Amino acid sequence: MCGIVGYIGKIEAAPLLIEGLRRLEYRGYDSAGLTTIAADGSLHTRKRAGKLNALVESIDGNMPLGTVGIAHTRWATHGAPTTPNAHPHHDGRDEIAVVHNGIIENAGALRLKLRELGHVFRSETDTEVLAHLIDEMYADSLEQAVAAALAQVEGTYGIAVVSSRDPEKVVAARLGSPLLLGIGDDGQYFVASDAAAVVAYTRNVVYLDDGEVAVLTRDGYQTLDLKGQPLIKEVSEVSWDLDKIERGGHAHYMLKEIIEQPHSVEDTMRGRLLEEEGTARLGGLRNCLPPEEVDRFNHIIFTACGTSWHAALIGEYMLEEFVRIPVETEYASEFRYRNPVLDDRSLVIAISQSGETADTLAALREGKRHGARGVSIVNVVGSTIARESDCGVYLHAGPEIGVASTKAFTSQVVALALLGLYLGRGNMSVLQGREIVEALRKLPMQIKEIIDRSDEIRELAELYHEHPNFLYLGRGYNFPVALEGALKLKEISYIHAEGYPAAEMKHGPIALIDENMPVVVIAPRDSVYTKVLSNIEEVKARGGRVIAITTEGNGELSGLADHIIKVPRTREMLQPVLTVVPLQLLAYHIAVLRGCNVDQPRNLAKSVTVE
Repeated sequence: MCGIVGYIGKIEAAPLLIEGLRRLEYRGYDSAGLTTIAADGSLHTRKRAGKLNALVESIDGNMPLGTVGIAHTRWATHGAPTTPNAHPHHDGRDEIAVVHNGIIENAGALRLKLRELGHVFRSETDTEVLAHLIDEMYADSLEQAVAAALAQVEGTYGIAVVSSRDPEKVVAARLGSPLLLGIGDDGQYFVASDAAAVVAYTRNVVYLDDGEVAVLTRDGYQTLDLKGQPLIKEVSEVSWDLDKIERGGHAHYMLKEIIEQPHSVEDTMRGRLLEEEGTARLGGLRNCLPPEEVDRFNHIIFTACGTSWHAALIGEYMLEEFVRIPVETEYASEFRYRNPVLDDRSLVIAISQSGETADTLAALREGKRHGARGVSIVNVVGSTIARESDCGVYLHAGPEIGVASTKAFTSQVVALALLGLYLGRGNMSVLQGREIVEALRKLPMQIKEIIDRSDEIRELAELYHEHPNFLYLGRGYNFPVALEGALKLKEISYIHAEGYPAAEMKHGPIALIDENMPVVVIAPRDSVYTKVLSNIEEVKARGGRVIAITTEGNGELSGLADHIIKVPRTREMLQPVLTVVPLQLLAYHIAVLRGCNVDQPRNLAKSVTVE
């Protein structure tokens, strides 16, 4: 995996492909490459380990010619991040080139079979196996060969293929890894793993589903199933502008997205709050999950990964409090292998920023296989999880480019609060609902108040950016915030950090605390504040350095915490939307001070489409 771009049209492909790859750099990658088809039908491939600039420098102004081409940024799965392992990969005769996201699980067996047939391999990758297999299957056309090869493949793929034997085509296919077509003007067609790569040229896209093949020529495009039967696909329109994926003068995408949170949270709520009734309108749920039918479910399961899993934990507290149905939060990567107890009275809610997270998609499918109702909370319109769920809620947070999620997290928490209002209306009074609605409306301005104090948090980062370990503590609604704060620091600064329920500190982590251990404690004035206060005392008694996140007007921590960051007061269920913002800023400033690549942390990818 990571990023795919393909083009067929009337202009030179290489500069366009490189620009498309630049739009996908945010996804995280370790090598880059491209192949074009020259006028004489020959393939011209350039690839390099490292960042895209290394590829551009290696070309040194001598762009490969041709108006047909494919390109890729790779996040290593099979084989180290080296130039030979970079995509595109060729067959043995250099007549077929393939770029591929996903994992071919039976690549080893296929490689042995192909070697027996005389094929010689030049890389360690599963993708090269696919190129040789297409060569072996070639008979009538490129699309026929691709379909025949894929019939032997086990695993996941999003691929784009070109060949000197059929030079006026780009063939694409997907199974478990996102892929879309861009429908341009004047005979220009694109294939990409993300709309960001093509939105500069067209907003009209066709999302491929699993088991589908697309054939692009200058005269148009055709979509087929793997048996070659034509399919009719809907053309969708990308709703956001190119400026949404530009930095807009900010030093990093992550900083831009932290600063955007007043707007992204407001956009998540826009048109959904019903102040008079004290509830929320979620049109995407009305037909398959009306609030009056929620009592038919005997339990609710959230499934997610990473930051989305932390948001799900907060949602678990919210729904149990307001809907009064048992709720579990499961790692998607474990859920599908557990033989979970599910039936038609189960509600499975999948949360994913990209809507393409492989484990979360598999967990959703597992739930539906057992008869559960499948609901999604995603940010990317038209994503696979959104399409495969029975119904869902879009965040409308806008594109998130930074690999470390920030604005998607706060929008997820707000969307979960809206879900709690929507489903829990029968268990709360109108007055209580109105109070929650009012608190939600205040969040954008309260977030801005915290962001305006970024310099204060930067000063704190200067004191602690060289410390090798951090501990984050929280209780209740703010325990998941402790997990999220630790994750942000790990992701972008490479400092070891752990999040714990504050009371669990004395069951092990307290052994780590001394004068060199910064301990970040999320301690707003809430129902468990006095308990957290005792936990801070335990840290201080052992010489720990305490950074406390608390609410405005709370003077009790003066003299106890070494540093205090104050956030506005709100309802307890919404406090995580505010307490997480200074932790995002702290992680960001520490990473910058350490000279880390904030937007593209090492070894990470934005959308994890492999298990």
